[in-house]
Amino acid sequence: MLVAAAVCPCPPLLVPEVAAGAAAELEALRAACDEALAALVAARPELVVVVGTGPEAEVWTEGGAGSFHRYGVPLVVRLPVGGVEGPELAPSLTVGAWLLERAGVKLPTHACAVPADAPADRMLGLGQGLAQLADRVALLVMGDGSACRSLKAPGYLDERAEGFDAALAAALGSADLAALAALEPGLAAELQAEGRAPWQVLAGAAEGAGLTASLGYQDAPYGVGYVVATWD
Repeated sequence: MLVAAAVCPCPPLLVPEVAAGAAAELEALRAACDEALAALVAARPELVVVVGTGPEAEVWTEGGAGSFHRYGVPLVVRLPVGGVEGPELAPSLTVGAWLLERAGVKLPTHACAVPADAPADRMLGLGQGLAQLADRVALLVMGDGSACRSLKAPGYLDERAEGFDAALAAALGSADLAALAALEPGLAAELQAEGRAPWQVLAGAAEGAGLTASLGYQDAPYGVGYVVATWD
């Protein structure tokens, strides 16, 4: 059963070594992620599953490693238990592994990458399956909101983006499973909200778990919507 979840965004700039001189700009976001991870650990899970987007569906059950070499930083992170060198983690999961390492998590950990365009019903079903992997399962759900919040955003300005992110934050901050399940893949794709599929995995996993949620962060630095939420 799902006993806790931490919802965090996955920009590489979350890692201070990658952000370099701009690291201070996301300090509040890092602090919110740290608090979400602390709550996840406090729920005493037996298994942690990191969920994020990737180019294809893939799972890591015996460890995994990812690096920030593509950003010019000689930093390698590993899932807490196993920690093998390969196959390499998807970028979103690499940021998740960094958060777990930063939090000092030393629990059995799996990772699951899902395509950004994966059908909603499959993501809900996947979540239900993940929740059954152990008596006490926690999810670390990695995903960004719309990348269309400003003229300088990666996806340029889309007037629908702010409302999308506001509704998303409300759903994640209140454990509204129906609202998350109803996220429309086409609209999410148009707004470049790549967290849609992982959030729907969370909705499936939380079905029947009776979790409550709180919102720890909501903002759009660099024109991309970032939300941090804790479910327990």
